[in-house]
Amino acid sequence: METLRRLAPNPFPRFEPFLFDLTRRYGNVVAFALPWRNYVFVNDPPVVKDLFVTQQHAFSKSLGARALKYLLGEGLLTSEDPLHRQMRRIVQPAFHRERIAAYALAMQRHADDFVERIVPGRPFDVHAAMTELTLRIATTTLFGSDESGSSGVVSDALRMMMEEFPYILLPFGQLRRRLPLPSTRRFERARALLDRVIYDVIARRRRAPGDGTDALSLLLEAFDNDDVNLSEGRNGRSRRTSDEQIRDEVMTLFLAGHETTANLLTWTFYLLARNAGVEARLATAARDGDAAFVDRVVHETLRLYPPAWLIGRESLHDVTLIDGSFVPAGTTVFVSPRVLHVRPDLYRGPMQFDPDRWIGWEPAPFAFVPFGGGARRCIGEEFAWMEARIVLAAVARRYHFAMGEGVSVATLPSVTLRPAGPVPMTARLR
Repeated sequence: METLRRLAPNPFPRFEPFLFDLTRRYGNVVAFALPWRNYVFVNDPPVVKDLFVTQQHAFSKSLGARALKYLLGEGLLTSEDPLHRQMRRIVQPAFHRERIAAYALAMQRHADDFVERIVPGRPFDVHAAMTELTLRIATTTLFGSDESGSSGVVSDALRMMMEEFPYILLPFGQLRRRLPLPSTRRFERARALLDRVIYDVIARRRRAPGDGTDALSLLLEAFDNDDVNLSEGRNGRSRRTSDEQIRDEVMTLFLAGHETTANLLTWTFYLLARNAGVEARLATAARDGDAAFVDRVVHETLRLYPPAWLIGRESLHDVTLIDGSFVPAGTTVFVSPRVLHVRPDLYRGPMQFDPDRWIGWEPAPFAFVPFGGGARRCIGEEFAWMEARIVLAAVARRYHFAMGEGVSVATLPSVTLRPAGPVPMTARLR
């Protein structure tokens, strides 16, 4: 493992290009340090597997995931075992294949409605549109309640979280959260508004129970039957209420469940607008029912623009990785699908948007990890795949989304890989 010199602190690190530069200069397993924390960056598939699967119990969630608790609480994305294992077992049936197939009907209905409301020739922000659409799909399928009217609140809360996230990771991040700064007050107001939305959803479902198969119904049933042990709260001392835990799980699904798919669809339309040949083939595939080509387009977008672009773990004790690298206790270990997916020795023409690379070919194990791996692999993977297929096909059958000449959209690599600003496009009829 190559080791770097100690780096100077930077409150606004350009972390994405920094990681690309690390692998170019030092190889695929690199140690580096900031004055307050040691890091290891892993960009090698066998070592990624070692981290995610073989030695997964030697690692906990990273500091970044713990910082997300300010908004998400102790949900699936942030909690540790045994709570994580309990909650995943409860929610998992809502994401079984047969349930995803049932959700597809609602996904298709919302996608068709979105297409019908498009005004040809009128510029619009694709990212904002995908945020509203995926929020509607996520809430109606997983919670039985259309909360798309809250999309403005959700978008504002996410934007504020992305702005605050780099500061939270700094040594005095915890102190910053306690100071009456304008950014802190804005964040707290946004979280309070989100809480109001979430608790209202829970209260309405308690008054009018659903069919028992969506995620919220499963959560309510489990807590009503006392199937969950919440003997310790967030501070390890006080017992949490069932509604607090349900709030955290719903908040996680509410935000993470649509944020990642909104980004995936946004980047797909962006790539299609810049690759006319692929876009024309997608239109034909959508019209002819060629689901395989639609899948390859989604695969290729996940390769180039994985929404979960950075995945972190923290070593619970001293660990020796499969390549012989020694990781001291308390070290943060990073994997970046964004960097891993464009290794030239793993992918031919890695920067090219080429859906046909997936015909009769699979990358090496753990060389393609847009949803993570191991026991922490994203529970909503199949949900996201189905949603992306349906929305892409529904749009492509009727419209071409075009961008202006010379328009380029930068990435905002924060919690997820978001566009750095609006993604302006114009819909043109086929």
